[in-house]
Amino acid sequence: MGTILRIEGLEKYYGSKTYVTKALDNISFSVEEGEFLGIMGASGSGKTTLLNCISTIDTATAGHICLKDADITTLKEKDLAEFRQKNLGFVFQDFNLLDTLTIEENIALAPVIQGTSPKKIAGQVMDVAKKLGIQDILPKFPYEVSGGQRQRCACARALIAQPSLILADEPTGALDSRSAGMLLDCFTQMNREMNATILMVTHDIFSASYCSRILFLRDGKIFNELVKGNKPRRRFFNEIMDVVTLLGGDVSDAK
Repeated sequence: MGTILRIEGLEKYYGSKTYVTKALDNISFSVEEGEFLGIMGASGSGKTTLLNCISTIDTATAGHICLKDADITTLKEKDLAEFRQKNLGFVFQDFNLLDTLTIEENIALAPVIQGTSPKKIAGQVMDVAKKLGIQDILPKFPYEVSGGQRQRCACARALIAQPSLILADEPTGALDSRSAGMLLDCFTQMNREMNATILMVTHDIFSASYCSRILFLRDGKIFNELVKGNKPRRRFFNEIMDVVTLLGGDVSDAK
């Protein structure tokens, strides 16, 4: 296994010459293949800005974002869309599913756009749906299934193209406790059984305790780092709680 993502000296400024806000301040870290990395921090810490820069939604002011062998910061706009489509998978808090398409059609959206043959798409959809336990709801529409099932659909859609990196933005934020636990179990399954590399931004301690490593941001800088190793999740949860207490802000242990 090698390094999937490498961040070097990342900086992001907002504002004009008279009033400049530094959202990211010389951030550097790497993510290894098959890792489940969590990013935590209070509102205004820079975690969303960091995710937006990695996902190419926003442009860094300085520094480098290298995904596998490509430096995203050097790609032109026309190349970014193709790069994003081939290398990044996304799981959002609000699902971002299309209600006019079935679960199967939502999952298949990316390979359809890429021009993959219908036969191959059907096989890919069924394979990932079985792994995530949603094969029985493929003919249904998003509004006909539960929140947890919609999130599993979103996970399947992120996985189907076998991206180098899956980005999850507060994925449990809109879910109840039971559905959140099911989704996090799904992430764990994706990570352990499918070797998916996941970077998850979250304010929730319960969600973060599922990660293998956590970076804590404060005022645009890396404040602390925790590695789970072989610790029980309950012990890791308590360690996260201790760091969050030092951070302050609105990081929550709800759920």
